[in-house]
Amino acid sequence: MFAGIAKAIFGSSNDRYVKSLGSIVRQIADFEPALEALSDEELQAQTPKLRARLAAGETLDDILPEAFATVREASKRVLGMRHFDVQMIGGIVLHRGEIAEMRTGEGKTLVATLAVYLSGLTGQGVHVVTVNDYLATRDSEWMGQVYRWLGLTVGVIVPNLSDQQRRDAYAADITYGTNNEFGFDYLRDNMKYERSAMVQRPFAHAIVDEVDSILIDEARTPLIISGPTDDKSELYMQVDAIVKQIDPADYELDEKQRSVILTEEGTEKIERMLEAAGLLEGANLYDFENTQVVHHLNQAMRANVVFKRDTDYIVKDGKVIIIDEFTGRMMDGRRWSEGLHQAVEAKEGVEIEPENQTMASITFQNYFRMYPKLSGMTGTAATEANEFFQIYKMNVVSIPTNVPVQRVDEDDEFYKNMQDKFAAIATAIRDKQATGQPVLVGTVSIEKSELLSEFLVREGVDHKVLNARYHESEAHIVAQAGRLRAVTIATNMAGRGTDIQLGGNLEFRMLDEHPDLAPGTPEYEARADAIRAEIAEEKAAVLAAGGLFVLGTERHESRRIDNQLRGRSGRQGDPGLSRFYLSLDDDLLRIFGPQTMFAKMMNKNLADGEAIVSPWISKAIETAQRKVEARNYDIRKQVVEYDDVMNDQRKVVYEQRSDIMDADTVDDVVADMRAETVNALVGEACPPNSYPEQWAMDVLKERSQALLALDLPLDEWAAEEGIDPEVMTERMQQAADAHMAAKAQELPEDSWHQVEKNILLQNLDHHWKEHLATLDALRQVIHLRAYAQKTPINEYKQEAFALFERMLSAIREDVTRMLAHASFAAPPELPPMPDFMTSHFDPLTGEDDTLDLDGASLGLVTTRMPQFQMAQPAMVDELGSDPSQWEGQVSRNAPCPCGSGRKFKHCHGQL
Repeated sequence: MFAGIAKAIFGSSNDRYVKSLGSIVRQIADFEPALEALSDEELQAQTPKLRARLAAGETLDDILPEAFATVREASKRVLGMRHFDVQMIGGIVLHRGEIAEMRTGEGKTLVATLAVYLSGLTGQGVHVVTVNDYLATRDSEWMGQVYRWLGLTVGVIVPNLSDQQRRDAYAADITYGTNNEFGFDYLRDNMKYERSAMVQRPFAHAIVDEVDSILIDEARTPLIISGPTDDKSELYMQVDAIVKQIDPADYELDEKQRSVILTEEGTEKIERMLEAAGLLEGANLYDFENTQVVHHLNQAMRANVVFKRDTDYIVKDGKVIIIDEFTGRMMDGRRWSEGLHQAVEAKEGVEIEPENQTMASITFQNYFRMYPKLSGMTGTAATEANEFFQIYKMNVVSIPTNVPVQRVDEDDEFYKNMQDKFAAIATAIRDKQATGQPVLVGTVSIEKSELLSEFLVREGVDHKVLNARYHESEAHIVAQAGRLRAVTIATNMAGRGTDIQLGGNLEFRMLDEHPDLAPGTPEYEARADAIRAEIAEEKAAVLAAGGLFVLGTERHESRRIDNQLRGRSGRQGDPGLSRFYLSLDDDLLRIFGPQTMFAKMMNKNLADGEAIVSPWISKAIETAQRKVEARNYDIRKQVVEYDDVMNDQRKVVYEQRSDIMDADTVDDVVADMRAETVNALVGEACPPNSYPEQWAMDVLKERSQALLALDLPLDEWAAEEGIDPEVMTERMQQAADAHMAAKAQELPEDSWHQVEKNILLQNLDHHWKEHLATLDALRQVIHLRAYAQKTPINEYKQEAFALFERMLSAIREDVTRMLAHASFAAPPELPPMPDFMTSHFDPLTGEDDTLDLDGASLGLVTTRMPQFQMAQPAMVDELGSDPSQWEGQVSRNAPCPCGSGRKFKHCHGQL
């Protein structure tokens, strides 16, 4: 109660903070008259002047008012848009590493120019992160006009660029790109063998557009780079042949869990067959040495017993294609993981394609936390403010609107079942269309969109359904959703980044209706004037009809997604209306359970087709959403906790790689590894406080031969009077150092240094890759420790640390062994970078959202970016003009040599 009174008198903490920024906004305004009086050349000279002040020791805060005023004036001259004072507040918030929550239509894209320009003056590079390639390209061109006019360089990162193109884009003052592309470039850079091959610079500042979508929704799943493993097709076929000989009595099948387990008799039978085939080490199938065989056996049994042809998969053109269990559609290109797909291929006798193994991975949480300064902007962040602070240490600041919001948010309407609900929705849309009011309908899935579309067809309502996968066509449709009588059905995330203007959007109408006209020509301007007049007339009619009507077909798990949908209406003081329709069949309402009083009340008291509208029920739904949000936060927090363990190790490994690449020589690293290996050898064979006669000299002799390539008189040393382990260690070390010094003389000094560096990098990469696979397997089973009253995350930390120690020890031993035994005529070649597969699964759909930049999905982008379509004559000359000869010479994920801008595998390399 007292808090409410205090808030009413003094305002909320957010209000007080925003008010405190007013003095800086007034300083910015004070520069405006002087800057308006400057010529274009004088205004452009502001950039070198401000950079000189930074070089002289001033801070970004010192030059902020003048820099922001410069951007405001440049924007007026280049784009014809002047920043409002509330947009200046948004720019200050972004500069301070906070999140600016601004309502839809308040110009977040323009706000970003302020903080981007200021950070760009440092020359360290500022990354502007968007949710898709279309927005990255659009914003880099649109806002890039201001930056380039002021003398800053702008780059854009999209799929299918060469390393040199990426390097140039990252070297720019300002770099636009998607979260996926930035993250994958970081992972790929840390797999390179030379510093010069890396494309990114040290991180400085990232500004994330739609920050809630990127740092919360998409952060549920990590970025993964995988590559092919060794070919094990022979092993798959051998195990498959054995599995085909067992009977149903040899195993127990659990159809519900889709698992199959051998009986005791079945285990003995399999052991005999594996032994006969030479695949079993020892007599026991479950010995540690047979782990790989057990894994292959389990997958072969699942393939033969659980997975049915023409139900779970089909065989088409010699390939096993998965069938989606929910839709019955073929999922061409998708493969089961952990060797299951290969086991099914062996079962069907088709060509076995190699498995993919995780080579590098990172979560968005840990990627973005590497930036010294991180800020973001969105229309909806306040409901997740706690999570943003807990994980990213970012405060959410709600920026007031330039003009008061006039949208009316009505209470939800409740129906008994989905059929009644959709019938009511269709009727409401038909009535609104008759008055001319445009309607934007939000659905939770493509299936629901199609279902609603059928209802609207029956009602005779003309409408458009968005395919959310094609961002560019999506932008075109959403941009016109505010036209008279327009009805647009969109999925929950559709069209973000595109402003819905009442009456229509001039730019998109010109692109759609007159793509042949070039901007700036008399014909273009004449046609634009005519369309401008039509838009003004339509806007007046739409305003009279009540503005945009946003209709939600059900509530989402998160209030934030609902608010995103509502926020599409009522931009910049326009009138608007929003309403949600719910039924007991909705996913969220099922949380209450069918036996609750709420469900019973609705079933008893509601006639078919009748609705309830009650603020009390709306409040109950909001409470349910809060619970679901809290649960989802806990899930994401757990993902971060587990990845933090791996992240600490990832930093150590990547820093070590970086140091190795930067060093002229790694003699000291190799010598330290050799010393630690000798220490470990002697420590194992000659424990402290033991007598020489108790030492395991046979083991020490064998291990020193294997690891150090030395045949030493260890027995004689052990027989000496007063010998102790330290003396043994010192002698072995001297012998090992002398042996390596002699080997180093066999090659020129530079070549020997290169040998050490290459072997070190190869071993580090090999063991890190294996370590990732082990940690992934550990992560999947560690929860079982909870049954022993132990905390899984603490157990995971202990196990992961022990595994990391073991990995470091294995690297030391392997490097020492390889250098001791191998003979080199020249430095060994480092293996070529493998043909990577990148994946990031959309947490909402489960589909891989790392789409290729192909003309089909982003036509507008490719037409606007001729630099990515330029022919590559040098490459064609080198490879020959016959595309049939390029196979094997061009990586399948590399840009096609023909210059189409598409990946080779999607162009002339199609199988």
